[in-house]
Amino acid sequence: MSKSALPRRSVIVGAAATVIGWNTVGRSWAVEAPTGGAADAAPADTALAALPRLDGTLVADADTLARFGGDFGHLVTAAPRAVLRPGSVRDVATLVGFARRHRIPVAMNGQSGTGGPAELESHSSYGQAAVRGGVAIDSRGLDRIIRITPGRAVVEAGVTWAQLTDAALAQGWMPPSLTDYLHLSIGGTLSVGGIGGGVQRHGFQVDTVESVDVVTGTGELVTASASANRELFEAVLGGGGQAGLIVRATLRLVRARERALVLNLFYDDLADYLADQKKLMLERRFDLHVGDVSRNAANTGWKYKVEGVVHYDGAAAPDRARLVRGLRCLAAETTFTDQTAREYAFRVDGFAGFLKGAGLWSQPKPWMSLFLPASTTEAFMREATALLTPEDLGAGLLLFYPFRTDVFTRPMTVMPKEAVGFHFDLLSFPFPGADHAAALRRNRRLYDLAVRLGGKRYLIGAIPDVTPAEWRRHYGAQWGRAVAAKHRFDPAGILTPGQGIHA
Repeated sequence: MSKSALPRRSVIVGAAATVIGWNTVGRSWAVEAPTGGAADAAPADTALAALPRLDGTLVADADTLARFGGDFGHLVTAAPRAVLRPGSVRDVATLVGFARRHRIPVAMNGQSGTGGPAELESHSSYGQAAVRGGVAIDSRGLDRIIRITPGRAVVEAGVTWAQLTDAALAQGWMPPSLTDYLHLSIGGTLSVGGIGGGVQRHGFQVDTVESVDVVTGTGELVTASASANRELFEAVLGGGGQAGLIVRATLRLVRARERALVLNLFYDDLADYLADQKKLMLERRFDLHVGDVSRNAANTGWKYKVEGVVHYDGAAAPDRARLVRGLRCLAAETTFTDQTAREYAFRVDGFAGFLKGAGLWSQPKPWMSLFLPASTTEAFMREATALLTPEDLGAGLLLFYPFRTDVFTRPMTVMPKEAVGFHFDLLSFPFPGADHAAALRRNRRLYDLAVRLGGKRYLIGAIPDVTPAEWRRHYGAQWGRAVAAKHRFDPAGILTPGQGIHA
């Protein structure tokens, strides 16, 4: 393709020049000055690889590159050289194919949030979606809810769970497993697992997926499910973007209920809390079931909370006395809140608004999520609560609740080797002036403790200096499968380098 034949929507627009292709000798974008003179042309025509035709645009302005160089954690900065704003799924395949030929790293970036462009951000917390010197794909260009039918939704990867929830509710349906904060891209959470209060009944969000359309590292667009292209299906769900980029998904839906009765139970004794949490989960008293840890009123220790939810329709309210029967909680502190199902699903929006108003949403956040075997959870938690301080949480929270490991069906979401585990999710919002280097050292110490006790990590966490050997230990028996999928579906090794899994 000649320079004059380049389609108008295929160019990368910089501050003062237009990119016309990739300089294969200098390994940089070749640009043409606006006047027509070559500002950074290739040394020979044979060294210039022209950009392919796209429905969307590639941009390289400084503001966009800076925004895609950071993420929600504000702990890692790694700017790309360009950002693809796809006009179609085909654009992703075309761009990845081009990048594979020229060994340019690529990563999908959710860039979701509640507000306008100034509030949109990648919700990885430690550079997982970063692609230093490569091309970031802005999944907001893939934002179509293609269809909702009874029990099923087909969506593009840039649709948020909030958008799907509202669209499904309008037709009497609901995703069975929702993250607590809904303004996250569906493709983003499916790439790591996707966890929330429905985990005891439905597993991760990836466990509710029927099929996915994936762009592999070779630039192929493949539909994968449990019955077709199963190796790819299992490699991308919770696979950290290593074997392919999810561009479309078919998801299971469940019948929506009208209302949610929310029950909060409080404990000041860890052993009582653990016993009741396991009892409630195994008895399946609640439709959704989580818990958290916070400082007590006197700031002398920790208090533990169970949050249980029962969904119902009309006037058929649940029996409140039955829900608390036989428990060891502090009865005088038990609370009930009755609200619509949508109000509960979007419950975190108010908290997020408070954090944004206080200026804490944009502060560095050393988050960490771990999965612990039930048999060692008490030992882990006693050491963790002795280590953690109120400053470690800041205005944030520490989620802590049980799950059954048999509900997780996707091999890349590895779990402890016991029937019951606990989720430890440190969602800190430190105040200005906090020592973030010390927080990362604390995360590393807690991660090492969890591993010694048989625990696993969740891919979003801010855990420094994880070695290839530690990744092999993390995946355990699934390591060979992960490596084989990487070599088969991303042979050039260009996809999602920020995870560091195959470093």
